[in-house]
Formats: sequence, structure tokens, C-alpha cells
Amino acid sequence: MTASARTISISGREIGPGVPCYVIAEAGVNHNGDIVLARDLIDAAAHAGADAVKFQTFNAKRLVGSQAPKAAYQQITTSADETQQEMLLRLELSEDAHRELLVHCRNRGIAFLSSPFDELNADFLATLGVDALKIPSGELTNLPFLRHVGAMGLPLIVSTGMANMDEVKCAVNCLEKAAVAELSLALLHCVSSYPTPPDAVNLRAMQTMARAFGMPVGYSDHTLGPTAAVAAVALGACVIEKHLTLDRDLPGPDHQASAEPVQFAELVAAIRDTEAMLGDGVKRPRQCELNTRESARKSLICTRDLRSGTVLDKDCLAIQRPGTGLPPCMLEAVIGRTLRRDLPAGSPITDEVLA
Repeated sequence: MTASARTISISGREIGPGVPCYVIAEAGVNHNGDIVLARDLIDAAAHAGADAVKFQTFNAKRLVGSQAPKAAYQQITTSADETQQEMLLRLELSEDAHRELLVHCRNRGIAFLSSPFDELNADFLATLGVDALKIPSGELTNLPFLRHVGAMGLPLIVSTGMANMDEVKCAVNCLEKAAVAELSLALLHCVSSYPTPPDAVNLRAMQTMARAFGMPVGYSDHTLGPTAAVAAVALGACVIEKHLTLDRDLPGPDHQASAEPVQFAELVAAIRDTEAMLGDGVKRPRQCELNTRESARKSLICTRDLRSGTVLDKDCLAIQRPGTGLPPCMLEAVIGRTLRRDLPAGSPITDEVLA
């Protein structure tokens, strides 16, 4: 992926190429409207090593019409008899709950993020002192909303599920035009299917956005398991977002496509291992293999006891392990050289023993 020098910062934490991946635990609505469960999700995210925990800020009656149907996956995981609005009414967090959760995040040393779903939600989060806004995929084509949040001056992380490149370009252009200063923006590739099947993940789309926009990109993961997120990091993701639940068997629309705390902690550890494995790209022997190099490589070895003053020829030299002497490629250069001291059979030929 073409790396961009452009970065953004959330609460002093830099996000972009060349720095550790920013990991967001998507608590979303997995609190089921329960503030105690929401606090426990923050604790689980902090314990797992996430950089941020993200909730959703919405007013169900402003967000959806009274007869709006639920998505197919929501009909499977929640009551089939209720509307989308009825489901979301049970999952709202009050303004006081937001304030309590923000304080709890600060106490746990983890960033508090949330996704607003309209201008009033965004304004409330800004007043609250949220560290950044996460724009959900469903709002990507809501240009009046994008103009509003683009002018707020907050860091933005924008998901692009269900979108084509023209729609992403339109959204980015809208945000850039609305910004009163340089826009602080990261884009997340996303597939809005819960869970996402492996053959639909299309991680190379993340690389396409990186080349097109020259800004930090990442991946909002709705697959089961850690593979897709880890692969995204290997491809250059600067941000990883994944749903977190305390129990995948809890009632609610998103639990079954979420990671439980142990799984999430394993994902964070796998991301950090992957970053360490990527290294700096310079091909050179690593410190941990130097001993093996001496044992496994060959060098020029004397085949018999040799006296000081001996002029070396092919008959008194062999190419054998260990690799502590001159390398085999030096054979022709060594022939005809004179020893400056006695060497017992099997000794490596080094520069120090040659006159």
C-alpha cells in the first residue's frame, strides 16, 4: 500500500503510517441500554489493550420512521415482531449515561469515541468533549450531515460500508470543503454484513482508498475471528475497529458478530505481533540468527596441519562449516596467499592468518 505522510491525532495519539495501529473496540449497542454493561465493556476494552472504545449516540425517533423494518441480520438476532425504531428505543444511552461513560474512559486511560447519527447528536458529543467522531457507514451519503461534522474541527474516522469509490470521493470532497482548517480524517474500509463472509472482505479496497486519498486508512471488521483484521494490518491498516461484547449469546442485534473479551485481547496481541513481524523492510541478518549463520554457513577451512609460511593451494583448502572463516566466494583470492602462523587441520581461514 502506498504510504501517506499524512496523519491524524486523537488525544495526542498519532494515527497514520509508520506508527502502531489504532485499535477501536466497538461497544456500539452491545450494552443493551444498560449503563453497568456499558461500563463493563469499557473495562474489557481497556484490559484487552484497545486504544479507544466506541459507542453509538442516537435518538431512535429521529433516526428511523415508526414503521421502518429491521435489517435481515437484525431480524435473526432480535424479536421479529418489533420495528427497527422499537428495537433502537431499547438501545439508547441517555446524555447522563454518556457523561458517566466518558469519565470512566478517562479513568481507565482509554479514548471515548461515539458515532452520532444526526447533527444534534454530533453537537452533544462535541459539547461533551468526545475525543473524536466516528461517522457510521449509513451516513456516508448524508451530505448535509457531513458538512455539519466537517466544520466542527474534530478528528473524524469515517466508515465506508456499502459505498463505491464515487460515493467515498463525494463524501471526502464534502468534508474537505466544509472544514474550517485542515481536515483531520481517516477512512475505514468496511463491509456492512454481520457477520461478513471471507470472500466479501475485499481488503485491497483499503489500499485503493489509500492511493486515491493520501490519508490514513483502516478496516472496520465484521468478520468472525481475527484473520481479516490481522491481514488488514499486514496490508497497512492504520486503524482497526471490531465489535466487542461480553457474551455473544446476549440478546441484541450485534452480539453474534462481535468478539468476546478474551478473543478481543488475542486480536490486539496478534495485531501487535504482526506489527513487530513487519519490521522496517531492510533486508539484513537479525541478531537472533547470527549464531545460526555461523553454524549453518560454510567458509574456507584448512584440510591438514599447516605451518607458518605455507603458500595456500586448492589441495589444502576445503569449503565446510562453520561459517566463521572467509566465505567460499573468496577461494580464488586466497589461493597463493601465505600463512603468517601455524594452523591445525580444520581451522577456518581468516584475514588475520594471511600475510
